[in-house]
Amino acid sequence: MLRHHRGWSQEDIATQLGLSIPAFSKIETGVTDINLTRLEQIAGLFDLSIIQMLDENDHQKFTNEIETMNRLLNERNAELISLQKKVIELYEELRATEVG
Repeated sequence: MLRHHRGWSQEDIATQLGLSIPAFSKIETGVTDINLTRLEQIAGLFDLSIIQMLDENDHQKFTNEIETMNRLLNERNAELISLQKKVIELYEELRATEVG
């Protein structure tokens, strides 16, 4: 999220926009729809055009999805390694009983 990348709080932006913190929070979370003028104001705070800001939001969403998928992939990889170790242990046990 652009705000987090800048290290700004909701209060920082709400103050600059002349809004209450709850009002800005509703905008940020998508509870409240905003008009073009407000969108231009928000984009201006980040020194971006509306198109750049919207593209950045899509990029951040995509980045978050990649991070989530990467975490899930790492979890599955750890499970696979654990299962491989169990298969090796069982194979070694089976071999030991056949030899002994």
